[in-house]
Amino acid sequence: MFIARHIGRHLVAKLFQGKVVLLFGARQTGKTTLLRQMLHTLDKRVLHLNGDEADVRALFVNPTSTRLRLLVGEHEILFLDEAQRIRDIGLVLKLFADQLPDIQVIATGSSSFELANHLNEPLTGRQWIYHLYPLSFEEMVAHHGWLEEKRLLHHRMVFGYYPEIVTHPTDSAQRLSTLAESYLYKDLLMLEGVKKPAVLEKLLQALALQLGSEVSYQELSRLIGVSSNTVEKYIDLLEKSFVIFRLTAYNRNVRNEIKKGRKIYFYDNGIRNAIINQFTPLELRTDAGALWENFLVSERLKLLANRQRRVKRHFWRTTQQQEIDYLEEEHGVLRAWEFKWNPGTKVRFSKTFTNAYPDCDTAVVTPDNVESFVMQPTG
Repeated sequence: MFIARHIGRHLVAKLFQGKVVLLFGARQTGKTTLLRQMLHTLDKRVLHLNGDEADVRALFVNPTSTRLRLLVGEHEILFLDEAQRIRDIGLVLKLFADQLPDIQVIATGSSSFELANHLNEPLTGRQWIYHLYPLSFEEMVAHHGWLEEKRLLHHRMVFGYYPEIVTHPTDSAQRLSTLAESYLYKDLLMLEGVKKPAVLEKLLQALALQLGSEVSYQELSRLIGVSSNTVEKYIDLLEKSFVIFRLTAYNRNVRNEIKKGRKIYFYDNGIRNAIINQFTPLELRTDAGALWENFLVSERLKLLANRQRRVKRHFWRTTQQQEIDYLEEEHGVLRAWEFKWNPGTKVRFSKTFTNAYPDCDTAVVTPDNVESFVMQPTG
């Protein structure tokens, strides 16, 4: 089953403009499937190589433009999968961009290239960068209709949107557990900076259990028994490997606003639940509110990325525990949302906030009006 990805049309539009196209995203999010489908529609000769294979990595040792030209031969497109596994990938891509601009290189990575290879060759001005996330609510509505996707909302909040899980709903828990164990740490554990995989797993479990709460590196360090510097380093690695992402606190006008706070979310609800091995139906869970928040924040991220919208995203909180779940700032316009899983919950926005930001639009997102937030960029 092929499910169309919105980012595909952006990728096609950037081909053969003299730049490398980079597609980042976690393993198993569908990067290879998307590009194979896209390239199949083009009347071009394509060479597909996978950096996970040792003999492919050997082809790029001590690269020169002459050797790269011989390697590509008569092909017009080089599709380089899992390129972060190739040593000095930055130099390879720079040589293609500068010396072989007639060859369109499309490279995918399940971790940032500079993270895996200590990238010394900047590609500034030579690249188009895109991110592929797990499937989105909007993409699934386009695939099988709004009503069907709305009916599956409870399932998505527990099992998430990884393509394999979406296309095999009957054994989602088993597949998610296998996916998390087999792929989640694969790239991270190959990096020199990760010397304690057990600590990494404990950290992920702690973050999963603190979903929706403000995160303190000091508290996490005490909880798992490592320094706060190690916690910060591992969180940075997890973010660059597309497992988690951060929101920072918004502060402009109010004296007691939290200025350095952070909340951490998972790109996918299913991965979060697999980490703590918790697949209980939503109606029996005590963390439904936190799952709803993670679902909405991650879906909003996908929506904005698919629209190529660069928006500053935050949460808001004061030292008196007044808070707003989610804020966006774009071109000087501020918008704020509260998230409530129970549509009947009464919501009052903090007067401290509304007085400080009187021009800010506010709204509440519940399952009844979720489409307004995850399918409409302006909310």
